[in-house]
Amino acid sequence: MSNKQLSSHIGTEDPEGEVAGQELRAGPRTRQRSSRWSGRRQRDAWLLLVVLLLGIVTIVALGNGSAQPSGQARVELPGTPPASGTLAQSTTPSATRATGDFREYLLPQSNSEIMRPAIDHEGRLWFGEMGRNFLAVFDPQTQTFRQMTPPGGRFGVMSVQVAPDDTIWFAEEYANYIGHYFPTTGRYQLYQLPMLTVPDPAHAGKTLSLPSAPNELALDAHGMVWFTEFNADMLGRLDPQTGRMQHYLLSAKRSVQTLDPYGVTVDQKGMVWFTESSNDHIGRLDPRTGGIRFFTPPGPMTSLMEIASDGRGIIWATPFSVGLVLSFDPHTGTFTRYYAPSTGSGVGGVYGLVVTPNGEIWVTVLADNVIARLDPAAHRFLSYAIPTAGSMPLGIVMGANHTFWFTEVDKIGMFRP
Repeated sequence: MSNKQLSSHIGTEDPEGEVAGQELRAGPRTRQRSSRWSGRRQRDAWLLLVVLLLGIVTIVALGNGSAQPSGQARVELPGTPPASGTLAQSTTPSATRATGDFREYLLPQSNSEIMRPAIDHEGRLWFGEMGRNFLAVFDPQTQTFRQMTPPGGRFGVMSVQVAPDDTIWFAEEYANYIGHYFPTTGRYQLYQLPMLTVPDPAHAGKTLSLPSAPNELALDAHGMVWFTEFNADMLGRLDPQTGRMQHYLLSAKRSVQTLDPYGVTVDQKGMVWFTESSNDHIGRLDPRTGGIRFFTPPGPMTSLMEIASDGRGIIWATPFSVGLVLSFDPHTGTFTRYYAPSTGSGVGGVYGLVVTPNGEIWVTVLADNVIARLDPAAHRFLSYAIPTAGSMPLGIVMGANHTFWFTEVDKIGMFRP
């Protein structure tokens, strides 16, 4: 077994891996409105937003030892600024209010801090609960939740992806591993990342140990697992067949907690695209050569986070702090900014992003408490207001029959346009 690989096997229905060893039922909450949040829930929601916006990563003191990158990438144009794209348009599209069918399902416990969702072939929704240290699944057919505590979890399940065989991949940012969960057997396989050794700013001559902090995951057509390493300023690749990891430096000089790579996606040609949330760079890695190239949109700097690719190879990205959807055409090198109209009544901007198979662009807009579809041709947003005030929609995914699922504060939301 590789020294970068750690296996953990937990039997099916392990009572230590679930809440009380049973499924928890959730009744739908359709168009119900909460009049007021408690002070604690408001505080927790604000904390979650700050964590996402600033990329604060908990320092995990699990041991010492520096990490040496393997499979180091060749960064194109070293020492020179990233290529600047051409700004095709920078517009504030018109907004149209629309109506849809919403249902909301309350989680069994509060203070869940639900992260990005993924959906399997049976229509079940998988997600992490950072506030409760759970890897969780919701079954719409039975309206039940199942919550599992991952091995060695440290309240850091960020990203979840469903493999073609309906096994579950997840990133445990604070425990510093990539996890693979097998629902049919209840078994976990863990792939540990290197720890980072950095100078302790509070004590001269001493060091601190930080996790590499895997943040987001993407699976390519060959079964490789790609992930961003938020603290390590690297892009990682895991081969599940061998357990081997490769770590690609994102700059000519090694750095820690400087670039903050965040989102990652793989386009139809197998190119790996990612964002750096400390700046407005979009990066592209060619897995065949290891070459990395960066593209910077002209105009005001925006810290990009979520990223996706459509069927035409157009790259889409969202920054959390601004009501903006950004597109980049690699064929022409042009960027287009679409500013979502906002009432300014809330906090945060556009975060969740999903591109449907037919090319529709859907996002969550925290400030306006809506799910919105961008029509790039018409430069228009169609906004669908979520019935519950202050729900703070975050991640979003599309299921069967053009149904969208999204995460809220302590709720799972379902929406049909």
